[in-house]
Amino acid sequence: MGHHQGFRLYYRRAHTLMFTGPISFPRNVTQYNITQLDPSLLYEIKLLAFNEHGDGNATLRLVSLREAVEKSVLDAPCDCVQDEQSETSTTGIIIGIHIGVTCIIFCVLFLVFSYRGRLVMCKAVQATPQAGHSAVLESSSSSRGASGQNGAARRKMEVNGSAAGKKVSESNELERLFTQPTQTTCMSDSYVVNAGQLSTIPLDKFSVERETRFQQPPSAGADFSAVTHFPGLSLSITPSPHLSLIHTQEEHHWGIVGCKQGFVPTKGPLKPRSPEVSKQLSKRKMDDLVEHISSVFKVFCLDNYEWTTWFNVDHPGGLGDYEQLEAIRFYYRARVCKTPRAIEARTSEWVPARETGETVHADPTIGFWCLNEEQGPERNCSNYAVRFLCSKDNMNVEGNWDPWSDWNPCSALCGQVGVQVRSRNCQSNSVPCSGPKVEAIACSGPECHKPVCSRQCVMGKVNAECDACVCKEHILLGSVRGAGGLIAEGATLLRSGKLLTLSDHNGHFRIPGVCPDGNTTLTVTLKGHAPLSVVVPQSAERTSVITVQLKRTEKLHVLGNPESKVRRKGHTAAFCCKVAGTPPPDKYQWFHNNSLLEKQSESTLVLKNLHPEQSGQYYCRASGPSGAIKTKPATLKVLGRDEHSCNPKPESHLIRLPHDCHQNSTDSFYYDVGKCPSIACSGQLDNGIRCKDKVAYCCGVNKMEKKQLTCQGYQLPTMVVTECGCQKCVDTKAIVHGRAIAADNGEPMRFGHVFMNGVRISRTGYKGTFSIQVPPDTERLVLTFVDNMHKFVNTTKVLPFNTKGGAVYHEIKLLRKKLPVTISPTETNTLELGEVEGQEAMVQIQIPPNAFYTEKGEVFTGNVNASVTFLDPRDVSTAAAAQSDLNFVGDEGDTMPLRTYGMFSVDFRGEENNEPLNAGEVKVFLDSAQVKMSAHLNTMKLWSLNPDTGLWEEEGSLQVEKKRRGKREERTFLIGNMEIRERRLFNLDVPENRRCYVKVRTFRSERFMPSEQVEGVVVSLINMEPTAGYSSNPRAWGRFDSVVTGSSGACLPAFCDEQKADAYSAYVMANLGGEELEAVSSAPKLNPNLIGVPQPYLSKLNYRRTDHEDPRLKTTAFSINVAKPTANTAEESNGPVYTFENLKECEEAPFSAAHFRFSRVEGDGYEYNTVPFNEDDPMSWTEDYLTWWPKPMEYRACYIKVKMNSPHEINVRSRNMGGTHPKTVGQLYGLRDTRSIRDMDQATLSAVCLEFKCSGMLYDQQRVDRTLVKVIPQGSCKRDQVNTILQEYLVNHLPLAVNNDTNEFTMLAPLDPLGHNYGIYTVTDQDPRTAKEMALGRCFDGTSDGTSRVMKSNEGVALTFTCGDREATSQSVFQSLQGSQGQAVTSVVRGEGRQNRRRQRANAPRSSSRRSTRNPAGRRTKARS
Repeated sequence: MGHHQGFRLYYRRAHTLMFTGPISFPRNVTQYNITQLDPSLLYEIKLLAFNEHGDGNATLRLVSLREAVEKSVLDAPCDCVQDEQSETSTTGIIIGIHIGVTCIIFCVLFLVFSYRGRLVMCKAVQATPQAGHSAVLESSSSSRGASGQNGAARRKMEVNGSAAGKKVSESNELERLFTQPTQTTCMSDSYVVNAGQLSTIPLDKFSVERETRFQQPPSAGADFSAVTHFPGLSLSITPSPHLSLIHTQEEHHWGIVGCKQGFVPTKGPLKPRSPEVSKQLSKRKMDDLVEHISSVFKVFCLDNYEWTTWFNVDHPGGLGDYEQLEAIRFYYRARVCKTPRAIEARTSEWVPARETGETVHADPTIGFWCLNEEQGPERNCSNYAVRFLCSKDNMNVEGNWDPWSDWNPCSALCGQVGVQVRSRNCQSNSVPCSGPKVEAIACSGPECHKPVCSRQCVMGKVNAECDACVCKEHILLGSVRGAGGLIAEGATLLRSGKLLTLSDHNGHFRIPGVCPDGNTTLTVTLKGHAPLSVVVPQSAERTSVITVQLKRTEKLHVLGNPESKVRRKGHTAAFCCKVAGTPPPDKYQWFHNNSLLEKQSESTLVLKNLHPEQSGQYYCRASGPSGAIKTKPATLKVLGRDEHSCNPKPESHLIRLPHDCHQNSTDSFYYDVGKCPSIACSGQLDNGIRCKDKVAYCCGVNKMEKKQLTCQGYQLPTMVVTECGCQKCVDTKAIVHGRAIAADNGEPMRFGHVFMNGVRISRTGYKGTFSIQVPPDTERLVLTFVDNMHKFVNTTKVLPFNTKGGAVYHEIKLLRKKLPVTISPTETNTLELGEVEGQEAMVQIQIPPNAFYTEKGEVFTGNVNASVTFLDPRDVSTAAAAQSDLNFVGDEGDTMPLRTYGMFSVDFRGEENNEPLNAGEVKVFLDSAQVKMSAHLNTMKLWSLNPDTGLWEEEGSLQVEKKRRGKREERTFLIGNMEIRERRLFNLDVPENRRCYVKVRTFRSERFMPSEQVEGVVVSLINMEPTAGYSSNPRAWGRFDSVVTGSSGACLPAFCDEQKADAYSAYVMANLGGEELEAVSSAPKLNPNLIGVPQPYLSKLNYRRTDHEDPRLKTTAFSINVAKPTANTAEESNGPVYTFENLKECEEAPFSAAHFRFSRVEGDGYEYNTVPFNEDDPMSWTEDYLTWWPKPMEYRACYIKVKMNSPHEINVRSRNMGGTHPKTVGQLYGLRDTRSIRDMDQATLSAVCLEFKCSGMLYDQQRVDRTLVKVIPQGSCKRDQVNTILQEYLVNHLPLAVNNDTNEFTMLAPLDPLGHNYGIYTVTDQDPRTAKEMALGRCFDGTSDGTSRVMKSNEGVALTFTCGDREATSQSVFQSLQGSQGQAVTSVVRGEGRQNRRRQRANAPRSSSRRSTRNPAGRRTKARS
């Protein structure tokens, strides 16, 4: 702002690009003369004011000298002086500037032209315009129209008259601006004529009536092109007030010029150019020519035509510049006629279109367009403006209005004035209607009647609004506390939505007039907290006091994801999105294959009349004041009406046969029994709209066929799947069980509490064990383990589980609480955090004086016991103790990973009464030297854990500051502030977006066959610090993730890098029920066929098993460089590392795709079921009378304990057949083979716990079957003894099986769950593996309620056999299987025999819950790591 200091003046000819100037002069100058201007041209003047702050807006004016010159010459007296010496001509412009209003008035003064010599008579002087500046545009028939309007850049140009006072029309001014011919130029339907083409004819007399486009550009000197064609006729131009025929000789095209007063057909004069043509052209032919011209052309003069103003509604971005007539009409309906006769274009720099050298198109009925792609390389169209030639009579064509609507009701309330409105619509879409579309009149509201207020007050009086009771003499005092009892400054208090007051800096407030009647409700709100409604308590005092305690805002979290569905064409599908939070979400969006679905804003998405193209993934995004979140995607598969929902042809599935059942036809111990994939299908669903189908349908066995396999001396029956079909899914339940133990020494957390969503759902046992049934529809299992003894930090874990059902084992590692230190709350206290010896502390916590509060919000002044437990990422052994799964929800609702720089758990308690305390404005210092990735310095944040959702929520950012430590040392810290309230677990993390997935599969054995994959294995990945690492400890970790394997293995999230292969590394390990699975060896050299990853990608990943360099280390983990696959590299596009965007590709990868492998340590046992069943997949259960487990989700495991008097380990088989049920009697259920375990104290004694099929109801639940069980030791053995109590039970529960053969034992299995006194051990559980594990533990221990990993040979025995001293002459089950590797379907060549390696593995120490035949004690030896 400020006063202007002066002016700057610029001027230029109308066609030129550059201004002359600036000419600067002070603000007191009121006029300035510009000389030496051409009087025949038009000039543009630009004037702007300036001061010390810069230039102001420019004012543009157009100045024409032509009319002034003509007027000066024609009106001058006859004063002609002849002078042979000199000739002068002077032209001047006087510009007046009005300073006060910054308005410019242009005055043009002209001097009289003088000529040398004396003239006898005065001649009228006519100005001849400059030729050749208008654009002659090709009327294109191109189909490329202006398909879009990229903008509405519009510029209005104002043209003033000359200073001589003569009023000139807008059309004439614009004609002169662009040196167009005079306004009277006659036009036909679509064309503009170059003025130079009519230079031999007075321009105020003639105009072009009609012409067509040039076939070729006219040759030099050609006049005009028209449609009438007379070959051989060549005519010259004859100026005439009536008619001229203008001819382009080369093309013989003709045109017409008509007079200003109108066209009068005439027979001449027409002058041939050559005598030859003149001779051929008779008078009749001349007459015919004129008549033909008159009949062909409907000629009219354009005295009543004028040019519109210039329009510019688009810019040349995108495809080009489109000045569409329809778009111009949209913005300027009343300024363009219905049928323009011509169009003209020029650039924004006033260059005619024909002079730009650009390829352009024009049609007055369509508009003008210029395409960027037609302008050559690295060149785009200019920014063009256009105008149209319209008839004056047709310029303001008006459309017709529809009748007026009725007046709407008066909007005024009583005693007020309102408005009534009516409207009408224009009947035409292209021609505008004149007049208003809407009319309004004032109206008065009804008479006011005093409302009857029904509100009655127990105290005080009703206020004027009748919405509350007022007690003028009462004052309400109170205080507001935020989460954790901290002061809540700026909290709002409302009554009936109206603001009453705000809390002050102490959280206090004072409200007069509120009645303490027990009915008044106030609403308290505070940023970051959930709104709270409080009732003013009833009181008879003049002053009342209340205290308000607010809770933290609950971030949005998903309670229910949409469910995948299979439907047929024409059916209906519904997806539901269940999201909770405080406040709840107020907006829902649905996406199909990542594309937003418009007009879908409810929490339920309903798709009717489905079509196949609607197949794909659907997910929901919910948002509100408390954030946004996205659900997991659900898959919709739309089948044709007659399309198979399930493939009737079963998939291949190989089972291993007994050692004495080699198949000569396939030369293998494996047989293909087929299987049906456990996938969803359409089934018999109704067309109802529901979030979850009442009945779930899955592909299952439709038909089975019994096959008899020939073995050594017997026939082995097996059921083979022959047809699959859509059936009701097997009802399954998901179980999570495990142990909660200390991370440092394995001490169990005894009798601790397990919480879910803030509710205690279970307790740990004496050995820290727990078992939890996952509630239905649980999407994310978040459990918090709380130690009543306060030895361990409260630990929140997100536990993966098998959504198909079954049990998953987890070992929960707990951090031991740091011993508390006593601090004074009146002093500044600094606590250093770091657990690695010999290294600097990573984090410091600084607590200012008087920062402690009780949970009631009172300032605490006594001594404080402060315990801060730090999880140091520099110690890799702490990775398994990391809380939650290190994820947070981003601003767009996506779940994103974090990379930790340390977690700390805070526990402040009063020294005297152990009261938990909160703290406000605590500072956190992170040593920047510990952050090895510089990019993380700017993205580091402080997070707190929500124990209900298991997600981390942002508490604040950290800023880089330098602090002096001691007198000389200066260090850089990342500093942030936080409040310690109800949450006590914090994290220093950075969001990390370089993410990949690693594919891992687990197997029953080292044969690595597809049919022997194991589901329910917990595979964990520890993300390590990038290669730079810490100088003294390069094994610092950043993240810990776990995934449960399914039928296709597991995809583990990991940080990765594309530029540098070794930027990120990771350790991977697998655990099944407490047993650590073994990774494939990497020494002495890599074997890509065994590892499952081909070269050269394997070398790039740098695969190493943990014992690669030190054989003494465990073999249960491997490390890799997480190298992101390089794009367009074939060997890296097929796993085992997938980009983050290709998760689905990872999950659905075929078995042939690259993957890493783990295998179980083979035990000494074999199981065969006549009806195949995968214990890892409860969905594989089949309804059949010969099913080993007759009832899904109620698995009953039975074991019998057999003692063997022999110096050798003996293989024992149980043969299980139908005993009493008519459908199964005499038919085989299955076989179980187990090797006995030698007693550690008695060399000639061993024992075996042998599984048999329990008696009970079969799958139809109509009749029981007493299983006929035969116990058959291998070799020369004799039955010595049967448990007397068991024998008595069998005798008392008829029928009694015949036991004539002393080499074996036969019984009809008991129906009752007996116990250790009988030598029978029975456990029922919802998971078959868990039931067998528990029963086996009791059998080893010889008790009914204990468990042991050491075989107690003399405890709880049912049978006793004595075997000969010599070893068995035939191969054992396990020897046979180990020796048949060359005959297996998938042959694996090893460097050493499986039997020797099994013995080495059994003798070597390993962390496993499986019972070893070589290490019965199962003791764990601490391995180096």
